[in-house]
Amino acid sequence: MRCLARIGCLTVLCILAVVAWFTRDRWLPMVGYHTTNNPAAPTWEAISDAGAERTRRALEKLSRPSGPVFQNLSGGDVASYIFRELARQLPPSTDSVQAAVIGDRLYLRASVKLSEVGGAAVLGPLASFLGERERIQFGGAFHVIHPELAEYEVKEIKLRELAVPATMIPKLLTKVERGSRPEGVSADGLPIVIPKFVGDIRVANGKVTVYKTTGERD
Repeated sequence: MRCLARIGCLTVLCILAVVAWFTRDRWLPMVGYHTTNNPAAPTWEAISDAGAERTRRALEKLSRPSGPVFQNLSGGDVASYIFRELARQLPPSTDSVQAAVIGDRLYLRASVKLSEVGGAAVLGPLASFLGERERIQFGGAFHVIHPELAEYEVKEIKLRELAVPATMIPKLLTKVERGSRPEGVSADGLPIVIPKFVGDIRVANGKVTVYKTTGERD
């Protein structure tokens, strides 16, 4: 009898386990259990002439009266196109430039000589943790100031893996950029000349969307 009782209990437990497995979506949240989805690693793209050309062709379509009202582009293609503008402002030693869209920001990273971004005079104690040449990473979004002028608003900067305090970003940008700053560009922005028909530039969902000045936006 004891054996039969044990077999009966085991059978009941097996049935309960099967039922619990197939109904787990109902009871797991009630006990505070949840799964975590690790976000996919960002895709970094090197700037290229091909990427700049793809962006140029997309903008050409926007310029047509019967063309689309927006174009979706990769972060690497947009960075390739605007780099011709940014290159005139970035340190001469800048190389190995890459771009990626992460969240609602376009990130740019490159290798630079720290002496060209102010060195210890700007970075203070941070400079003691860095070498002569380091990777600098910018994270930001775009803001159209007026027809033909936009800015890349820099919201974060990292040197290697060290985050630069937000209060230091404007000071660091003054050391990074070369040439005069157009009127209307913010203290944490880098100016970019854009075609006059571009009305807005948004970063989201792994892409950069460029809108024309007229027509409805989706």
